Amino acid sequence: MKTREGPESGNHTLMTEFVLSGLSSHPELQNLLFSTFCFIYIATIIGNLLIFVVTVHPSLHTPMYFFLRVLSFLDISTASIVVPRMLVNFLSEDRSISYRGCATQLYCVISLGATEWYLLAAMAYDRYVAICNPLRYAVTMNSRVCLSLVLLSCCSGNVVSVVQTAWVFTLPFCGPRRINYFFCDIPPLITLSCTDTSSYEKQIIIAAVLVILTPFGLILVSYACIISSILKISSAEGRRKAFSTCSSHLMVVTLYCGSGTLIYLRPKSSNLQDIKKVLALMYTAIIPMLNPLIYSLRNKEVKEVLIRMTAQLMRK
Repeated sequence: MKTREGPESGNHTLMTEFVLSGLSSHPELQNLLFSTFCFIYIATIIGNLLIFVVTVHPSLHTPMYFFLRVLSFLDISTASIVVPRMLVNFLSEDRSISYRGCATQLYCVISLGATEWYLLAAMAYDRYVAICNPLRYAVTMNSRVCLSLVLLSCCSGNVVSVVQTAWVFTLPFCGPRRINYFFCDIPPLITLSCTDTSSYEKQIIIAAVLVILTPFGLILVSYACIISSILKISSAEGRRKAFSTCSSHLMVVTLYCGSGTLIYLRPKSSNLQDIKKVLALMYTAIIPMLNPLIYSLRNKEVKEVLIRMTAQLMRK
């Protein structure tokens, strides 16, 4: 960490690295936390790879499972950006991260998170077309449209991430260099700035509205139309099947919206820092592990294919 003189601003600290405080400062908890999150990470990788393998089965070549494969890829990527470094820090006294490494991690987390939000909106649209306009589903949700929605989600997520990361790392940072978090994220980073960040905090809230609340609003509209259509189905079995198709997606959206909204709509509230750590754990470690369980255990088609694949492997 170096110090530099400015003609107007006086002494400023030129950060060459940051220090991540992690989840806990109690040494006796580090081994337990390491074991817990090592298990979570392994379960995340295995579960999402299993979803990826199962959904390439010919009987599951539909837009919904194409989006689910992309979601699994995003979950593996998000967990891999955050959890391995967290595991190293549990067992190491040196918890430093370089300035460039911190910027890279922030860019990846924002990009993957924003992409996932837009993807969830695309998945809601897919369910809307499937239930509200089933006769035109194959035409409307063709492979070209599905790929376009995924590429649009990725491009939008990257644009949001580039802008946010550039804004954060143009802020002047003054000591201390310790980030009270387990990875580089916007709320803890802006607390280290030695300039007034009120205008930037407003910009974060606007970005959160665009990235979280706008897709969430589109998802709510889609599901309002879906529920209206489901209630018109005369068969109780038909209504149950339609609701079960959407319940997994709604569960994931609720988990993401709850954690993301509370973190980014109040970016600099220091009194909520410990709560924000727990919420950040939700979308970087816990939800990526739960998604395969949510989508497979509540999905009859996935379970049937998984059983058939397991039976074939056992016969061999």
